[in-house]
Amino acid sequence: MTINLDELDEEQRKKIINLNNLQQSFEFITTQRIQLESNLRDTEIAIEELEKINPDDAVYKAIGGILLKSEKNKLLDEKKSLKVTLEMRLKTLKQKEERVKNQIETMRKSLQAEFQAKGD
Repeated sequence: MTINLDELDEEQRKKIINLNNLQQSFEFITTQRIQLESNLRDTEIAIEELEKINPDDAVYKAIGGILLKSEKNKLLDEKKSLKVTLEMRLKTLKQKEERVKNQIETMRKSLQAEFQAKGD
């Protein structure tokens, strides 16, 4: 079904534009969620590896393209703190993603009902 925006009233045009904006927001949020999930996986792997090594072994931390020697426990604490932060951000982002998804679905149903009523 092709819709010509010129044939729609102002209210319907605004709804379609709003729907398009919501869909773009949803795509952006989804991309952010995927990146956060990847960062979280990397952080979890780093924690696992740090927990395996001997406290006396040398560990390094990447900062701005260089590696600096660090202490295992300090680095482990930093990674655990980062994990908590990432988990909280991910939870919030998932909630936002679900909210936008529901708004999109509600708006789609509303527009479909309007177009079906118009077609009858």
